[in-house]
Amino acid sequence: MVCDGASMRAHHRQLATVVTVKGAIGSENLDQISAYVRRLVIPEKSIVLDLSGVNSFAPQAVSLFYAIDARCGELGVDWAVVASGAVLAELDDDDAGVPLTASVPDALHHFAEGTMARRRLLPLLVKSA
Repeated sequence: MVCDGASMRAHHRQLATVVTVKGAIGSENLDQISAYVRRLVIPEKSIVLDLSGVNSFAPQAVSLFYAIDARCGELGVDWAVVASGAVLAELDDDDAGVPLTASVPDALHHFAEGTMARRRLLPLLVKSA
């Protein structure tokens, strides 16, 4: 999907949905990108927002993270962001809650570890019931 200087695509993987955005994110396409990503947040499926190919990130685009965080919070979904240098340059101390990760494989590994930890707890919960 192409949207005013940005291209977006989603890959549904076993551990998470990976949404890749490349190009520029600014006022002209922020609402469309935000709606696209939020639509892909579904219950019980982590999401990785891969912005490693973003070469321009307007200051107001940081609101994208707040919208995704709110949607993920509503559904109890974990999420992670792979940020390019342009994205990192716009983040400050107020944005410390953005779950940054170095790469998509790192994010998927993190989600896999969380799944394994929950599975290890399951037998303990069954025994105590």
